[in-house]
Amino acid sequence: MAALGVAAVLLCACQNTREQMQAEGYPPAFIDGFEAGCSSGRQAAGALDAFRKDVPRYLAAPLYAQGWDDGFRQCQATQQSAFEREWHDDDWRDREWRTHVDQSMAQALRRR
Repeated sequence: MAALGVAAVLLCACQNTREQMQAEGYPPAFIDGFEAGCSSGRQAAGALDAFRKDVPRYLAAPLYAQGWDDGFRQCQATQQSAFEREWHDDDWRDREWRTHVDQSMAQALRRR
């Protein structure tokens, strides 16, 4: 349930994530953890972002830990999907170019 709420938060462009989560009633510790986990998740997926985790707080504050875990999973998956879509688009363009080159070569050879 929390994951669905946080996913809705990420889709809202009119407020930043912290403001939106506060408006939704998430506790500050969860929000802090989510932001740190999200940054860490993007970094783990290969984005140029910082790995952030307040380990003592993670171990002592369950809400921070839950927020961190949720943020990490969601943002890592989102970043990974974005990279995979980009790779797929590049692959598609490469195949289109290769097809065009092959067809042009075939036409040139038939004209001889």
